[in-house]
Amino acid sequence: MPELPEVEALAGFLREHAVGSVIGRIDIAALSVLKTFDPPITYLQGRDVTDAARFGKHLALQAGDLWLITHLSRGGWLRWTDNPSAAPPKPGKGPLALRVHFFTPEGLTPAIDLTEAGTKKRLAVWVVRNPQDVPGIARLGPDALEVTEAEFAEILGGTTARLKTSLVDQSLLAGIGNAYSDEILHVAKLSPFASSKGLDSEAVALLYRTMRDVLTDAVSRSAGQDAARLKGEKRSGMRVHARTGLPCPVCGDPVREVSYAERSFQYCATCQTGGKILADRRMSRLLK
Repeated sequence: MPELPEVEALAGFLREHAVGSVIGRIDIAALSVLKTFDPPITYLQGRDVTDAARFGKHLALQAGDLWLITHLSRGGWLRWTDNPSAAPPKPGKGPLALRVHFFTPEGLTPAIDLTEAGTKKRLAVWVVRNPQDVPGIARLGPDALEVTEAEFAEILGGTTARLKTSLVDQSLLAGIGNAYSDEILHVAKLSPFASSKGLDSEAVALLYRTMRDVLTDAVSRSAGQDAARLKGEKRSGMRVHARTGLPCPVCGDPVREVSYAERSFQYCATCQTGGKILADRRMSRLLK
């Protein structure tokens, strides 16, 4: 799933390539992707693109007083094409969910494609007058790169959840997902199952600095990358996430995994849990 660094890079890409253009035809290839009906998506046609923005892990394109907002979810992605097909796509064929055509001041006619791989279709698109009209945005906590250390400490102290759960809970902290929470906890040398509320002030300060360092480094590496290269850039920077069985880059011990029904996370037992192996089952807990 694209997280804060990738969505920030996509917003930057759209600011550079789409802002100033006029929205043309909009092709909907998967009816389930559109979560709103008022205003209709056709109201975007003929409007100037005025901005692009990020709200947590939501990507937004502004066209005057309307916003086109998407959440790419696990299998979604944005693709920019300079020469899109003139023929409307056939609904239900292939990964394409929605295509937005543009007319640029230079006379070009590019488009963005929102695609989704896999059988579980969760990619979502909204057309709203206010981003806060999107339920997922209205529920967001402070952004992970904007929250202060004091606010961060208050967030952790106010929940009984484990650290891994707290970092990915968008109502507590916006922008971090499964991958970067793995990376942050590994660099901070903290167990994913440690109690958020139980951290002392030094550990909170360390986790806050680590969170900012990991995310700002990823944002810097992603900035300026075109949409097609962002996934590879994300994978290349990972230390433990999606590296089960490979050596930890710090201690050399194998990276371990905890699996759930639909996802998994990775960690280093030597670096993060004092050598204890986290139980790999749905109701995971430290093995005694």
